Amino acid sequence: MHPIIIIGNGIAGVTAAREIRKLDSEVPILMISGETDHHFSRTALMYIFMGHMKYENTKPYEDFFWSKNRIDLLRGWVKTIDHKSNQIVMANGEKLDYKELVLAVGSTPNKFGWPGQDLPGAQGLYSKQDLDNLEESAKTAKRAVITGGGLIGIEMAEMLLTRGIPVTFLVREKLFWGSVLPKEEAVMIEKHVREHHCDLRMGEELDSIHEGENGRVAYVTTKKGERIDCEIVGLTAGVRPNTLWLSGNEELEMDRGIMIDHYFQTNLPNVWSVGDCAQFTDPLPGRRPLEQVWYTGKMHGAHLAQNLVGERKAYDPGIWWNSAKFFDIEYQTYGIVMPQPMEGEETFFWQAAEGYHTIRINFDADTLIVKGVNVFGMRHRHQVWEHWLATKAEMPEVMANLVAANFDPEFFKRHEQSIVESWNREYPEHQVTLNTTIKKGLFSKLLRSLQPSS
Repeated sequence: MHPIIIIGNGIAGVTAAREIRKLDSEVPILMISGETDHHFSRTALMYIFMGHMKYENTKPYEDFFWSKNRIDLLRGWVKTIDHKSNQIVMANGEKLDYKELVLAVGSTPNKFGWPGQDLPGAQGLYSKQDLDNLEESAKTAKRAVITGGGLIGIEMAEMLLTRGIPVTFLVREKLFWGSVLPKEEAVMIEKHVREHHCDLRMGEELDSIHEGENGRVAYVTTKKGERIDCEIVGLTAGVRPNTLWLSGNEELEMDRGIMIDHYFQTNLPNVWSVGDCAQFTDPLPGRRPLEQVWYTGKMHGAHLAQNLVGERKAYDPGIWWNSAKFFDIEYQTYGIVMPQPMEGEETFFWQAAEGYHTIRINFDADTLIVKGVNVFGMRHRHQVWEHWLATKAEMPEVMANLVAANFDPEFFKRHEQSIVESWNREYPEHQVTLNTTIKKGLFSKLLRSLQPSS
């Protein structure tokens, strides 16, 4: 009998194991993964392909870390789970009994039934196996077609272009990542993608993938009937919870993902779930049922550990945030910024005359309380925006102290004065003077000064 078994060695499962061990130095922990022997940083897959890193550099912990901390590892794939007998059956027939089970089985790339979607050369970019397959395909590829206008598609395009492989990018929507980005930012990203020599096709969909004489991808056809010869097809139209293999588990409640409460417990008393595969039955206000990003997986694992071996505590993720890169443009978002302002909101948008630098802040039209921000081409401090959103800071306060949020490298051009001047022109009744006395590295002093008095 294994007191705790964790299936999956991604960031959610690994964080759960580490935090459980911190809280309980004795309880046996077994982690199972068929993907790799050890945990690695999934977000670094593209940098391995581009030659910036080696696989061993993406492992946050030395291989001896696991035995040193008495966390047992098992390389293999789980075939079935018998919840009535609390038993796991591995693909090789081995049977493992458990007391507590943590399902941290992650995501898998979406497939929408395209003919030929399972051909060699057609793939997503999620696992170490995906990276290995892409390496093999890239050896002889003369062109790639990518479908799906999101972050993974951008990453795959950048990866392939560094190998000199031309890319045709099919995006069904009229605006790039239009379900997330407002129009101005989406148009800017489209321009930037084309500047990197991507053949970007907006409003165009993949119809089918066709096989060549070698049994691999040879060409695709689009919904408009065009044939595009290619040897690689990137299926990057988002991800879905990796739960298909659990479809026979009638006892376990599932929807798109594995249904959980705010303590990460499923409908079964000794089964828990975290990370990309976990779906909240009752999402918190302003949050989605499925939040499939790296940092939420890490938070899931930490909260689960607390509930499994520590004091029971409901999940509180704080503000929503995310960060990414679109080729050379860095992107950060804090709070909620929808493609269109929500009812009762206004949006302030500034864009630099040159280069790819923008900021958009959504705020309450009546109270001027900040609701969320998008930043492109500039780096802003998480701690500062978290403070402003948590304390319901108003726009004049944020504008006056905008310097405190910026942590661009020393010789980068600063834009706060231009941003504030734009604000003052648009909202003359709320004019502010930029506080430029906040020196680099002293933003914490500002935060302390902004704390409400007790």
